[in-house]
Amino acid sequence: MPKKIEEKIVEEKAEEIEEVAEPYESADIDEEVPKIKIENPTGWRPKTSLGKQVIEGKITSIDEVFEKGLKITEANIVDILIPNLMNEIVLIGGSSGKGGGKKRTTSRRTTRMHKSGRRFRASAMVIVGNGNGYVGVGMAAGPASKTREVISKATNQAKLNLMPVRRGCGSWECNCASHHSIPFKITGRCGSVYIDLLPAPKGIGLCVNDDSKKYMKLAGIKDIWCKSRGQTSTRYNTIKALVNAFTKLNKFRVREDYENATGLKVGKVD
Repeated sequence: MPKKIEEKIVEEKAEEIEEVAEPYESADIDEEVPKIKIENPTGWRPKTSLGKQVIEGKITSIDEVFEKGLKITEANIVDILIPNLMNEIVLIGGSSGKGGGKKRTTSRRTTRMHKSGRRFRASAMVIVGNGNGYVGVGMAAGPASKTREVISKATNQAKLNLMPVRRGCGSWECNCASHHSIPFKITGRCGSVYIDLLPAPKGIGLCVNDDSKKYMKLAGIKDIWCKSRGQTSTRYNTIKALVNAFTKLNKFRVREDYENATGLKVGKVD
């Protein structure tokens, strides 16, 4: 084939390639990503910058809130980001029965003597969580005649106190690398109550008292051992000791966190 014909064919192919590439070159790559619209059936109007970002669709998950270190000051933020939130009431109150003993109640009633007579107040404790790594505890007080409002106030306070729960498998009997227990032993304290939480293998279940089970289930813990000492019948202090223990868990750094942050693999120690 003569050289002139070869040159013509090469030029025609080059022109075809340029025509195909033109639309890609003219495309605007820096276009803004469309925002996700959040449904707001209650007509809530946020007052904080975090609430406005949630409504505008800039923040779409609760993980992003904690990763950025933002503080939740409106309970509606949690309602939107975690729609499947569950709650449990801790029976911190009690009334004496006819044959002795104590009957547990949802609110604890206290009395204050005034010159016009006795003034009664009620306090309630509520635990909220999604059963998958997020839990919060709240307590509120108010007039004894408005117990429902007190419980509602405690629920909103628990949403504001929501925190992530560090889960793992720290039991030498299991070593399954799943998130069914805790990564290592930790101790929590409130008042005279001390609680030692120990990782347990799969199938053990929740070896804790009934009120602590409510906290563990909402936190997403399935297997755990517990040792407690002190005045554990004071249920308020028992739950606060659990909160203290899980808060300490978040302060430690484990191998998984280091590998995710640096991208480096750390070998197991024999």
